[in-house]
Amino acid sequence: MISVSNVTLRYGKRVLFEEVNIKFTPGNCYGLIGANGAGKSTFLKILSGEIDPQTGSVGITPGERLAVLKQNHYEYDDCPVLQTVIMGHQRLYRLTEEKDAIYLKPDFSDADGVRASELEAEFADLNGWNAEYEAAELLSGLGIREDLHYSLVRDLTGSEKVRVLLAQALFGNPDILLLDEPTNNLDVESITWLENFLSEFKNTVIVVSHDRHFLDQVCTHVADIDFSKIQLYSGNYSFWYESSQLALKQKQDSNKKTDDKRKELEEFIRRFSANASKSKQATSRQKLLEKLTLEDIKPSSRKYPHVMFKQEREAGDQLLTVENLALSHEGNPLFRQVGFTVRKGDKIAFLGREGLAVPAFFEILTDERPADAGTFRWGVTISKAYFPNENTKYFDTDLNLVDWLRQYSNEKDESFIRGFLGRMLFSGEESLKKAKVLSGGEKVRCMLSRMMLQGGNVLLLDEPTNHLDLESITALNNGLQEFKGTVLFTSHDHQFVQTVANRIIELTPNGIIDKEMTYDEYLADERVKAQREKLYGGMLVR
Repeated sequence: MISVSNVTLRYGKRVLFEEVNIKFTPGNCYGLIGANGAGKSTFLKILSGEIDPQTGSVGITPGERLAVLKQNHYEYDDCPVLQTVIMGHQRLYRLTEEKDAIYLKPDFSDADGVRASELEAEFADLNGWNAEYEAAELLSGLGIREDLHYSLVRDLTGSEKVRVLLAQALFGNPDILLLDEPTNNLDVESITWLENFLSEFKNTVIVVSHDRHFLDQVCTHVADIDFSKIQLYSGNYSFWYESSQLALKQKQDSNKKTDDKRKELEEFIRRFSANASKSKQATSRQKLLEKLTLEDIKPSSRKYPHVMFKQEREAGDQLLTVENLALSHEGNPLFRQVGFTVRKGDKIAFLGREGLAVPAFFEILTDERPADAGTFRWGVTISKAYFPNENTKYFDTDLNLVDWLRQYSNEKDESFIRGFLGRMLFSGEESLKKAKVLSGGEKVRCMLSRMMLQGGNVLLLDEPTNHLDLESITALNNGLQEFKGTVLFTSHDHQFVQTVANRIIELTPNGIIDKEMTYDEYLADERVKAQREKLYGGMLVR
């Protein structure tokens, strides 16, 4: 168990935490949530001892081991991959080093023999003889090929390094596991593997993630940072979100009787309890939900941007026709034989095992780069609005936000622009910030504002949820679901793809897979799995 007593942390006048008291108990997975800047990562660093609070303390049950997902991707560059994973269990690794050093001594003494015997006993108690097997199993589960297990970490790609550090944190069955954005740079198969691993994990997990589907799959509780406090709620992220929205609605509805509010809560809990019964934590989660009372749920102070796309004019029947498009990069095909027709109202999620494939495909469709072969044709009634993943060039300017957004608006009046920025959470003096100093999330909100003002009837979005907080992701998700036009997009956010797309197109080096189905259906379809394996040249797609 890990407990926090009266923890306070301030930076100048800014209060992150004020006398926080909370306990995290074994057998539970806690999703730590909060608006950008609320202090999620900082709180994990307090728990791990990396940051000391001004007042209060953190206590861990004596003898328990805490593991943390490291964020420095270069820290272990000179170490072999398998060894790096085992280093996650510091005591086991140091014990192994000492034991091996003794056996290498040319003048092995009786005292060395006694010490070696002690070390061997502890080594066995810590399951040391299975350490390499366990480390290799974790690496394989996370998609690191066996031939890379004895390579140096420096020889891996950035995505592979992230997976090695994740395996390091998971190694050795830690009693307390702290994970900060563990799904970053993971493919859907690795995320699914991690979801299953954590669902079966018997100890304490505290995780920060912007992946709502992941939080829903693994969390038994939500720890919400709000008003400089941390409040625990039973259930997963969706339950917290819906219950906080219900609480806000009930708070605003001052004329509604208490009995009516209670019945509304009871119906809400029944619905979510039924959903909870499908999860691996079913029994305990359902019982916790059923014990909730009206007083247990509270409205959140979160602010959600207002994301709403409107077509200036409706598209005709001819939208987009693609025929035999192909593109290679450094001699390797990204995609070939790409042909399909977009229909009115389609919301298509594009997938690609090669990370460059879909962004390059979108650049072709927006005339930002040529294809190697093939053609595409937009209908004459089509007006496009494009969200590129790389947006640096748009913000290389000394303009403030009002003047920056005015460039893309037919309505030039300052009060209109300020009102628009306010709905996207740039209020007051924030609207006068220089565009070049914005954070990643602020830039994304500005690019979405630009798209909304364009009024396109076809939206193209390349990883629009990157850098966004959960509130902005939710607002964008809802905005695209409600949009009446056509959407072509790619995203690593599982719930985003599942709830927006009605069609999936996967680009491969040997053709495409084009299915009218949801993302979950696509991932589960055995015929799709067989087709993917064939199109990727016989290589197993994990």
